[in-house]
Amino acid sequence: MSTPGQDAVDAYIAQFPPEVGDRLTQLRHVILEHLPGGHEIVRYDMPAVMVGERYGLHFAGWRKHIALYPVPSFEEPLESRISPYRSGKDTVRFLHTKDLPYDLVADVCDQLMRSR
Repeated sequence: MSTPGQDAVDAYIAQFPPEVGDRLTQLRHVILEHLPGGHEIVRYDMPAVMVGERYGLHFAGWRKHIALYPVPSFEEPLESRISPYRSGKDTVRFLHTKDLPYDLVADVCDQLMRSR
């Protein structure tokens, strides 16, 4: 049985072309797996995985990329791995023309959980 948050995220993903929707769906699964206890909602017109009452991570599909917000600065070596994708202080972007680094997203989520 799905929750209203899950249904809202399903509807958000469904608005994209299949190849982007597939990437968003896989990203969603990675985030949920690595933010244990997280629940889904839509905030600021984009999916978010909340951990308790606090956000864990937002993700959004765009015409040319998928973005994650907020992604704070990390200590090395994780920061060196994420820095090529940074597009602003707390934003990372993954272009549709390149493979999405799901292992990196998993490591970001793991670090976010350790930082709580």
